[in-house]
Amino acid sequence: MTVRRLPALSGLAAVAVLLTGCGIRATEVPTDYGPAPSRVRCSLAEPDVSTRTTPGLPAQVFLLCGSSLVAVDRTVRVPDGASDSGRRVLVAQGLLDELAAQPSAAEKEAGYTSDVRRGIVVTGPRSGDPEDTLRLSTDPDDLTSYALAQVVCTFSDSAAAEGDGSVILAGPTDRSARRYSCTDEVRARPGSNEPPADEVTDG
Repeated sequence: MTVRRLPALSGLAAVAVLLTGCGIRATEVPTDYGPAPSRVRCSLAEPDVSTRTTPGLPAQVFLLCGSSLVAVDRTVRVPDGASDSGRRVLVAQGLLDELAAQPSAAEKEAGYTSDVRRGIVVTGPRSGDPEDTLRLSTDPDDLTSYALAQVVCTFSDSAAAEGDGSVILAGPTDRSARRYSCTDEVRARPGSNEPPADEVTDG
């Protein structure tokens, strides 16, 4: 019986030597590294043309991706002939509606989300407000830190503001307006860095 088993054992030993010589490590466990990622998070593989099909004013809004704010392209419809103050309000409302809308399919796949909820309305300044004040139907203090950062950074980088990296906001009550700034820290970590705000008055 011992003599009969030697050839089989010798054959197995030869196979093991060949595998070792080829640099292949024998294993009985299948190796599976999973499918390769199809898209880098927070990076669109190509321009999302679905967000540019509506005619209007080219603009950008800030969506959430990971723990940061990322600018994406949008268009906002503004009727011809609007006054400067009226145009500012129309642009702000259009941007706010875009923030509250669902990200496109391509943006969702890349990990984009928004914390801004539907139904917020923008109006212009009241008596005693600076002329470029935007009043929201929801008090800025009632927005989440993410939503406030999205609104501030989107507005401050648009025709809704003066283009100096800040925007003057107020809520629906008579509370004084405040100037909110979009900083690098806010864009990088909106969940832990709320936009800095200073109270302002007309004049």
